[in-house]
Amino acid sequence: MHHSMKLFLAAALFLAGSTAGYGQCETKTVLSASKTDHLAADSTIESSADGKVTIEFTKTSFVVHPPDEGTLTGRVDSFSCNWPVPYKVGKTWVKALLTDSQGQAEHMIITIEGKAGTITLYARSDDHPEQIIRLVADTFEEKR
Repeated sequence: MHHSMKLFLAAALFLAGSTAGYGQCETKTVLSASKTDHLAADSTIESSADGKVTIEFTKTSFVVHPPDEGTLTGRVDSFSCNWPVPYKVGKTWVKALLTDSQGQAEHMIITIEGKAGTITLYARSDDHPEQIIRLVADTFEEKR
């Protein structure tokens, strides 16, 4: 077996393993927050906006319902998920192509982290990596 094939299989097994055993990673998940922070590259808050944001996602789709403007819908290109304590402690990493209602598309990298009783979502665009959006979740749970 070629070395590159072995590496590919090892990577595929690792990715499969990173979602195995965690039912949360296999279901539709919904996160809601009541405030959106826009951070500078050094993590200081540049601006904040109040208003409920709801995000629903699976391993293949990502949908954002902002408080005012239209829905953003997305296709997930990469997904990794590991929640030793479901919906409480863990991390999800998503690379998605999100499209707004006008058809403008943007590649986003989204990280959702749970630790010390708080679930935080960070999102940044490939086009503007210095601009980070942060949501601290009010709720984070399986979509029923």
